[in-house]
Amino acid sequence: MPDDRPATVADVHEFALRMPGVRVWPGSAERPIYQVGGRSFVFFRNPRPDAVDPETGERYDDVIVLWVESDGDKQSLVQDPSSPFFTTAHFDGHPSVLVRASRLPEVSREELAEIIEDAWLSRASPTRARAWLRERGRLHPETSEVPDAP
Repeated sequence: MPDDRPATVADVHEFALRMPGVRVWPGSAERPIYQVGGRSFVFFRNPRPDAVDPETGERYDDVIVLWVESDGDKQSLVQDPSSPFFTTAHFDGHPSVLVRASRLPEVSREELAEIIEDAWLSRASPTRARAWLRERGRLHPETSEVPDAP
């Protein structure tokens, strides 16, 4: 049964922590960084001059960075102007998207879980990623290939 309840910041923490091999670094100002194998896949960003309220110029203080697998994945999340996901020139060419914590309720818990799983997969070692996918039946047990969709 899909979990279409609105996502929250607590869900970001829950979903990131349930991935295997995750290590949490405290970051600055209580903004945790979630890593797998020493590589960040989700982090809570400090206010920066590239992410500001267009009306007031105030820096957003609730930006979360989520890694993505490819530029195509990034574009699919940020190209719709009504989407809560965005990017800035600072992140041009970087495989990640941004989302404000205040806009997380525009995303379902199920969608957020998938985005965080994909962020983890994009940063985990191939061996760890294949093992995780295999455990979920998302890899052929003998060939380690992703099965065709039904």
